Amino acid sequence: MAELPEASGLPGKPTAASRTTLSHIMTQNDVNLLGTVHGGVIMKLVDDAAGAVAGRHSGGPAVTASMDEMVFLEPVKVGDLVHVHAQVNWTGRTSMEIGVKVLAERWNESTPATRVGTAYLVFAAVDEEGKPRPVPPVVPGDDRDRRRYQEAEIRRTHRLARRREILESRQRPL
Repeated sequence: MAELPEASGLPGKPTAASRTTLSHIMTQNDVNLLGTVHGGVIMKLVDDAAGAVAGRHSGGPAVTASMDEMVFLEPVKVGDLVHVHAQVNWTGRTSMEIGVKVLAERWNESTPATRVGTAYLVFAAVDEEGKPRPVPPVVPGDDRDRRRYQEAEIRRTHRLARRREILESRQRPL
């Protein structure tokens, strides 16, 4: 694994320190014309949980910079109890990648929850004026956290390469 970032000068925080779970029961107000829950409703829950994790980890305000990936695996229905689990996977100097897992279970059954989605979001910590501020490095607690850290570095490399390639393509004639 690459060295953990020390650029912020802040003491590191373990992954477990800011893990969060948000649970919400889906109602008729959440459904689309097909009778399943709107993807946007799930995305808002994902952003809310990720924002709580980012704020906890950074010790203050943090804003969504990007949603790197959102995958819907199964439909969510009215009456499902949705659990959104979020944690910091990686930190840079002022940004954090938050990984999110979305599970759903029937509110009135004791069957295991089903994974219905995953997402990766990047948050930037900001000060009172909205300017970027340093974040503590995340300290992975176990092998699973270390794997998530490595995978987050891969996603970051791809994001930066994609951004660079797009900017370069704008300089070329069509």
